[in-house]
Amino acid sequence: MQMVVWGFVSKHFAPSSPELTAGGLLISVVLIWDTLFRSHISYTLAFLEEMWSRNLGNLFVAPLRPWELIASLSCISLIRTLIGMVPAALLAIPFFGVSVFEMGIPLAIFFLNLVLSGWAISQFVTAILIRYGLGAESLSWVLPFLIAPFSCIYYPLSTLPEWMGSVAECLPTTYVFEGMRSLLLDGVWRPELVVRAFGLNLLYIALGVACFLFSFRIARKHGLLLQSGE
Repeated sequence: MQMVVWGFVSKHFAPSSPELTAGGLLISVVLIWDTLFRSHISYTLAFLEEMWSRNLGNLFVAPLRPWELIASLSCISLIRTLIGMVPAALLAIPFFGVSVFEMGIPLAIFFLNLVLSGWAISQFVTAILIRYGLGAESLSWVLPFLIAPFSCIYYPLSTLPEWMGSVAECLPTTYVFEGMRSLLLDGVWRPELVVRAFGLNLLYIALGVACFLFSFRIARKHGLLLQSGE
């Protein structure tokens, strides 16, 4: 639905702002940004479903290790993201004549980076959820929107004021969309942006996993796993 809405917005602005529609830029960035949102929400919702059903205690009665839970949630997130994104990308072809698949291998790299970014956010959110319970549930929906203005989705990094630019440079999403604009508008592939995005993603995922494991140990020590639920 979001792709359809922004597709028609793109067609409306095409005569006055050709830079927004060159190479299907606006539609492409909307689709790719939705990758992060879907990967994060799919991961977090799978975890929340276990909390809503008061099943965390049952899960960890079995010989399930925390890293195995993280791996399974990541797999579920990836499958759900692909199920949501592939049809949307295919629909953009007959609707608007835009195929993100024309980017080739860079598309897979952009996609992977944003999936990793979604997982990194999810690690911090699930760490807070397992420690403080469902009272922190709203963070699941808010965090992706909080970083969106700093991620330079629809505009270049140079557009932001200095203080926002400093924050944006610490986000892997910024480098993904800067790289995509360079590829679609100028036909230039900038691998250094991808390397920065991967580096930041790995850093944030490592920190997020550490926070989750720390919160898990506290929750298990104080019996919070059995108390989680609606």
